[in-house]
Amino acid sequence: MIAYLSIIPLCVYLVLLFFPKLRFPAILARIYVILFIIVFSIISAANLNLYREWGSKINYRALDMAFNSTQEAIASSSSSPIFLSVIIMLTLIFTGYIISRKLIRYSFPDYSVSILKKAGISIISLALCFLMLRGGWQLSPINQSMAYFSTESILNHAAVNTEWNLMQDILNNKYGNDNPYKYYSRKEAKEILKELFGKKEDSTVNVLKTFRPNIVLIILESFTAELVGSLGGEKGVSPNLDQLSRDGILFENIYAAAGRTDKGVTATLSAFPSQAIRSIMKQNSKQEKLPGIAQDLAQNSYQTSFYYGGESEFFNMKSYILSHGYQKMTDQHSFRPKDMNSKWGAYDDKVFSKNLNDMDQAKSPFFSTILTLTNHEPFELPGKAKFEGSNVENKFRSTSFYTDSCLGAYIREARQKNWYKNTLFIVIADHSHRLPANLTEFDPKRYRIPMLFFGDVLKPEFKGVRISKYGNQTDLASTLLSQLNISDKRYPWSKNLLNPKTPGFGFFNWDNGFGFATEEQIISFDNVGKNIILRRNNADLKIDAELTRKGKAYMQEVFQQYLDF
Repeated sequence: MIAYLSIIPLCVYLVLLFFPKLRFPAILARIYVILFIIVFSIISAANLNLYREWGSKINYRALDMAFNSTQEAIASSSSSPIFLSVIIMLTLIFTGYIISRKLIRYSFPDYSVSILKKAGISIISLALCFLMLRGGWQLSPINQSMAYFSTESILNHAAVNTEWNLMQDILNNKYGNDNPYKYYSRKEAKEILKELFGKKEDSTVNVLKTFRPNIVLIILESFTAELVGSLGGEKGVSPNLDQLSRDGILFENIYAAAGRTDKGVTATLSAFPSQAIRSIMKQNSKQEKLPGIAQDLAQNSYQTSFYYGGESEFFNMKSYILSHGYQKMTDQHSFRPKDMNSKWGAYDDKVFSKNLNDMDQAKSPFFSTILTLTNHEPFELPGKAKFEGSNVENKFRSTSFYTDSCLGAYIREARQKNWYKNTLFIVIADHSHRLPANLTEFDPKRYRIPMLFFGDVLKPEFKGVRISKYGNQTDLASTLLSQLNISDKRYPWSKNLLNPKTPGFGFFNWDNGFGFATEEQIISFDNVGKNIILRRNNADLKIDAELTRKGKAYMQEVFQQYLDF
């Protein structure tokens, strides 16, 4: 935030350094400082009241409400302690002004230095300012997650700079607060969704031996069904997953919410579909209102943990994880420097090994999530590639094979552990990939992913079962919680795939369109052109129209709910 405030003064300083004949009134510099002291003091005072009401820091939604719904904003703040707020604001302004007079020198450049020194000063100061703007040398620019440190939301919120957070939220909402996917009235869209989800009837087929198994959820980076032989994909790339499928429950027609990790993680762990042009994970005021599987399990005596070998701050993931019931988080900071050999962090084998060792000390029942990262561009490997050649397709196949081999080694070692017998392993992907066939963003194959339930905790009669019902990664929440006899009412976008009465369908989207998949037909719809741009087969046009109708209502309500958070 300091860097953003310093940009204008720095530019003025450098201009005066090279053009000494120009004059800049010092009073303008003082006004600049005082202006921001006043603005920031007002924001800070307003933030205290807003947080009390909303549980989130001042954001774009608050400003939008203040300017566009002024009466509602005044009504909402009527219970706020106005006098105390004014006292706090005036105190901040006064102390800020006094401190600024002590710390800030309103002096001008030394014009006598040589042109080389002037150039050096300019380059170094601009570079340092840019580095401060970015927040450091790390892989991702600074975000809220870098300030998060606790499982207590209020402590994390207090750690985030209020003004920087507001600026980020405004930028994240630069497209305004309108729903770009509005096809129907709100009432009509909800009626259509009732056809899809309806009332959840409790007729679950119980496939587990116990209601309280340990659970290890493994989310595989970019693991496409196109490279899983047991799902009809290429042979020889995922032999371990194929082998596990023979002894587990394989869901054959599962679609990822979208094509990015942040969207896939929230869809998997919170059962909230992708918002296409937005990412709810990046906005703390919204993502913290989502439910979370780990939250429900923690409330039912589960010990919860999350493992990732890279920067947990990436995509604001850290704040999301710590806000959703995970009591322990392991990321790149938990690994030795020599293990951080890939661009993204620690290779998958290191992450699997750490989880395996840590689970020996975990109290049962536990719920542990592993998010892999090696199968990601630029597709680096710690050893020799399985598939020869420098082309990106074979690199992708090789990293997929490597991740699969890590999964196989993990399960083999886990079988030697005491906790294995009472553990359910769930394997799913965060999203699919355009490779190896270079699929378009609207091709349904780009979103099809594996989902597998595996372990000795499965009843014998369900080992080797294949579920052909169409579904989403959002369906994991309801499917899993129903097996544990835990309510899934907090997950309206999730359906129980092990309940024979639930309808089968899959939904996915990208920035300018969505796809809808059923046993009868799969379509992809372009939101810009307002037409179907891909069909799996030449089915009855009535079927195409019906899937389009349902897909429109689904997309509209997802985005509207996101806006309403």
